[in-house]
Amino acid sequence: MMPHPDFLPETPIMPVNKHFALSSELISELLLEMRLRGVQYRRLQTGSEFGVGFSNRPGHAYFHYIAVGTALLRTHDGTLHELKAGSMVFMPQGEDHQLVSDVSCSFQHIDTLGSAPLGEAVSGINTCPSSHPTPSTVLFYGCMEFDLGGMQGLGKLMPQAIVVEANEQIYPGLVPILGAMKFEICSGRAGFAGILARLAEVAAAMIVRGWIENGSENAAGLIAALRDPRLARAILAIHRDTGREWSVAELAAQSHVSRSVFAERFKSIIGIPPQRYVREVRMRIAGHWIIHEKISIETVALRLGYASQAAFSRAFKRINGYPPGAMRQRPARGVNTVNE
Repeated sequence: MMPHPDFLPETPIMPVNKHFALSSELISELLLEMRLRGVQYRRLQTGSEFGVGFSNRPGHAYFHYIAVGTALLRTHDGTLHELKAGSMVFMPQGEDHQLVSDVSCSFQHIDTLGSAPLGEAVSGINTCPSSHPTPSTVLFYGCMEFDLGGMQGLGKLMPQAIVVEANEQIYPGLVPILGAMKFEICSGRAGFAGILARLAEVAAAMIVRGWIENGSENAAGLIAALRDPRLARAILAIHRDTGREWSVAELAAQSHVSRSVFAERFKSIIGIPPQRYVREVRMRIAGHWIIHEKISIETVALRLGYASQAAFSRAFKRINGYPPGAMRQRPARGVNTVNE
């Protein structure tokens, strides 16, 4: 039954800062280019003592969610993070790490543990000893291909591990997502494995967005540009019209500053000249079209305004070090990235 209109809460009218609105618009535009595709998911049930290791996987991100119990996360550099029920971890660098019950526990690699299929790319692992049939810890793990598109330079700025608690105020939208994950993990209803995989991808995307908006105050480069309204206008134009070979003068006009001021500020903040950034973004989009959308190289060249496929191939190789035809033989590496 719908509540009476008199009892419906009013939506507060929030003041809109034009600089914040511009930055939010740019972040939204760039997030459209982000790709998270799960390649492996596991629901893991353990006894009171356990240790699981995960290998280094460049171009991938790891995701862990503790539904029941506790665990210690030991990162590549030896840092320890205490995790409890409701904790979520996102590891954007894909570095090797371990989840253990205690610092003294040895560990086995995740791929050496026997698993039973639960759904597409999702399996279950149960390491509970026969003397302890009720699991002490239940967690969900995911390994995802992680491509930030035009924001790829941010990947190197992100920390090894972003740990989020269930009641974390900086990520309010995650609370219902993590609650739904716990329900699916513990209930085991029909189709739960596929739902968990999708929820994990949504949660990871929300972590990236939240980190850009709130958790990166000390980062430089593209993040600083996102918050600079003069540069943000130009970057937004680049990403909205990748088929255009933008000149410095045109980008400066978008930013309402002189050509020299724009070029100097862009390079000081982003770290590369504006035209280099334009070319790298265009080649990243080209790589995405070739690999993920299976578009022919000839069509990609035409979309980007090149007079011939040969001219496009030369431009692509100048940026990436290899021709576009090699992309389909090396999908895990992708193309070179802005701000690397």
